[in-house]
Amino acid sequence: MGDGAPLFVQVADRLAGEIADGGVGEGERVPSTNELAAFYRINPATAAKGINLLADDGLLEKRRGIGMFVAAGARGRLLARRRAEFAQRYVSPLVAEAVRLGIGSDELIALVKEADREREGASL
Repeated sequence: MGDGAPLFVQVADRLAGEIADGGVGEGERVPSTNELAAFYRINPATAAKGINLLADDGLLEKRRGIGMFVAAGARGRLLARRRAEFAQRYVSPLVAEAVRLGIGSDELIALVKEADREREGASL
């Protein structure tokens, strides 16, 4: 794993990423604590702590005797949260720097569109 965050947070982040990307759909069963522990080669208690983060957040729901499942609306809540984090982490500083440089909204939008066209051209 290894991004500097505690292992249980990394487990939760990876599973949340799969939910947000649509890899694990709402109502689908997620891997068990033991399955995650074996896959990541970590202690089952660490895997359980990661799963519990998502359950405490309302993204997973426990069905007694059969496991943990992605809760209804989980993907939408994750995407909304990630959009808000994106705006705070990237858009706000971008706009602040544009203001410092005297770049107006129209010019900034044009720069973003140009960067997007370049990205699209590079991916062809």
